[in-house]
Amino acid sequence: MTDLFDDVQHSTAWQPLAARVRPQELAHYVGQSHLLGQGKPLQKVLASGQVHSMIFWGPPGVGKTTLAQLLAHRVDARFFSLSAVMAGVKDIRSLVEQAKQLRVTNNTKALLFVDEVHRFNKSQQDAFLPYIEDGTFIFVGATTENPSFELNNALLSRCRVYVLKSLNDQDLSELIDHCLANPAAALPAIKLDADARDLLIRAADGDARRLLNLLEIASDLVDAETDFRLSAAIVDEIVQQDVRRFDKGGDHFYDQISAMHKAVRGSSPDGALYWFARMLDGGCDPLYVARRVVRMASEDIGNADPRALDIALSAWDVQTRLGSPEGELAIAQALAYLASAPKSNAVYSAFKQVMADVKADPSFDVPVHLRNAPTKLMNELGHGAEYRYAHDEPDAYAAGENYLPEAIANRRYYQPVPRGLEIKIADKLQRLRDLDQQSEQKRYPELKL
Repeated sequence: MTDLFDDVQHSTAWQPLAARVRPQELAHYVGQSHLLGQGKPLQKVLASGQVHSMIFWGPPGVGKTTLAQLLAHRVDARFFSLSAVMAGVKDIRSLVEQAKQLRVTNNTKALLFVDEVHRFNKSQQDAFLPYIEDGTFIFVGATTENPSFELNNALLSRCRVYVLKSLNDQDLSELIDHCLANPAAALPAIKLDADARDLLIRAADGDARRLLNLLEIASDLVDAETDFRLSAAIVDEIVQQDVRRFDKGGDHFYDQISAMHKAVRGSSPDGALYWFARMLDGGCDPLYVARRVVRMASEDIGNADPRALDIALSAWDVQTRLGSPEGELAIAQALAYLASAPKSNAVYSAFKQVMADVKADPSFDVPVHLRNAPTKLMNELGHGAEYRYAHDEPDAYAAGENYLPEAIANRRYYQPVPRGLEIKIADKLQRLRDLDQQSEQKRYPELKL
């Protein structure tokens, strides 16, 4: 638990660059213009001077902690912080007592910042609720995970969620300039090449903390002999082992999987290959993608092109047998094929509807003519009686036969789409239904079908 700017009273020599150049005024904060620009949500809150409890949701290194500190400073609130990785209910209670004492003795507001709040369990999250309600502190939680899934509804109902975005290139460039001109950064008089700047920005991948860490490391490699020139070669030496941001268990992971799947569904091989490459670049297991590709083949292509499933399974097999890079190329081939193939979700939709009906309907008996009769008793009970063996019928089709429970005999689930092979499938099914109708007219001529 720390007070805002307490650490400026101590030596900052040991601190990383990101801590040394942390802005002390909101005017020096970089990024999040969609929240802090004129007329934007947080700017209006600050202008009113009435800061409410809130959740900051965004990727690492976008300024969640800094923004919370600056909010506390703006409304003259004492800043306290907890890390959900380290703290427990005991720590929360201790902090609550400090906040209460602060209000009683000094009439001072308290702002509690909880980093990685999603790591608190339900009971720990619930521990904050009464103190948010009675105004013991302004609660600000920070999370990289989707609050809808990771935070209790009770906590969410008491907080406003603000989405923080990755910093864009202009933001990161501005941050570099700020560091190079800031005496608190304690950097040498670096002369930064344009190519080196671009490389730093690309390597940062929207993460301000990563940018500053890279800049600090790079600054250690320049000296008077090179006139403190920071070249692209020096930056490249630092970032050559870089792995881009990719949270295998978090929202970025599922967002990229979703983007790849939707690119396939939207018939964009370029989009599908791009997101696949992004995932590989971030360290995703290709076998996970291979499994998802198999799903896409059934869900989005289906019988419009049944070869898609074979190609997807083959790609999975190649990845299992050969690994990288051969397997990744096979997966890329499957993705491009699926994206280019005719689309049908007819089987997917039919199966979903059947499952829903099975759960909602009574447990209908199997019609007697469809039952098996392996024993004499079952045979005597009529199991299988009047069953028509399709292969003995004209064109191997028992026209008029019913294969559903009697109560739902007329339901139709599978509706082929007018694309790919399903055009022919639809034509065939229609011909068979015409035969069914003719059969019914022969059996019941008084019916007008």
